[in-house]
Amino acid sequence: MAGASGDTQAKPLRRTVAAKAATTGPMYATRAEAMQFADDLASRRDLDPQWVREALGQARYNPTVARLMQPPTQAFVKNWRVYRSRFIDPIRIEAGVRFWRANQATLERAEKEYGVPPEIIVGIIGVETIYGRDTGSFRVMDALATLAFDFPASHPRAAERSAYFQSEIEQFLTLQNRLGTDPFEAKGSYAGAMGMPQFMPSSRIKYAVDFDGDGTVDLWGSPADVIGSIASYFKAFNWQSGMPTHYPVSFDASRLDMDALMAPDILPTFSVASFTAKGAVLEGAALQHPGPLALVELLNGPDAPSYVAGTENFYAITRYNWSSYYAMAVIELGREVAARVKQQ
Repeated sequence: MAGASGDTQAKPLRRTVAAKAATTGPMYATRAEAMQFADDLASRRDLDPQWVREALGQARYNPTVARLMQPPTQAFVKNWRVYRSRFIDPIRIEAGVRFWRANQATLERAEKEYGVPPEIIVGIIGVETIYGRDTGSFRVMDALATLAFDFPASHPRAAERSAYFQSEIEQFLTLQNRLGTDPFEAKGSYAGAMGMPQFMPSSRIKYAVDFDGDGTVDLWGSPADVIGSIASYFKAFNWQSGMPTHYPVSFDASRLDMDALMAPDILPTFSVASFTAKGAVLEGAALQHPGPLALVELLNGPDAPSYVAGTENFYAITRYNWSSYYAMAVIELGREVAARVKQQ
């Protein structure tokens, strides 16, 4: 369902923008490059230029957003065990069990329609927002404008990231205009991600679906829309029904070519035969896996790394957040919740 928002009707368009009072920095109406961007956006999208100028012009620079996007001041030591402990905890597991129980029929319907199992969907929502408990308190317009026009210059990819957030502003304002909603009502993360699944505006437009059939897409208040939209997202990124996300892996030191195994990073590239020929050791069902595999490394600070053999479904999870640590947290939280649901 790529490119379809799922909305079947739109509210009347508001021609004015009722920006709420903000305590952050200056408005972008004072920035010539922002106003030029607004005019260009209006022209490209055939939008009312005054409406776009008001929307972007009343957005405010948020120093907290800029600070949170700053690269770390010291070397960051990756540690899977520490990362895991942030997300696989009793609070999230209990909240996940309640969410699963309350939405079991919808989760089953999503799996039937999209092929994505409940534990992956439940894992995503739990890692992202603790099942809607924390969807973010930043005005989306402020966050996107700050990162579009004031992305920290110290970041090694500052120009690329600024361009990305400018494209997200364009998607966001186009969506708000079509729906007739005030662009300053939406709140989300410091990166502008929205709702229980933390969709960026472009993902909201491309992948969100009206899974409860009420004619609108609500990623804050409709668990059904959230479930269906996450399943739609993974389907678009080639989730394969019934395929495991990963397998255990060990190594034969006598023929191990770690450099070759790590070269493709987490992109599945190796057949089982080529994987094992380079010293990776698989057992059981993994030896019959029909598709490509990748060696996924999870660092543990000063201790030895952990490794798994990632499948195309593991890679699909990293398209939601480009991190193997994130993907494993989603998988393991989902498994913990699923195990508790089965016990009760």
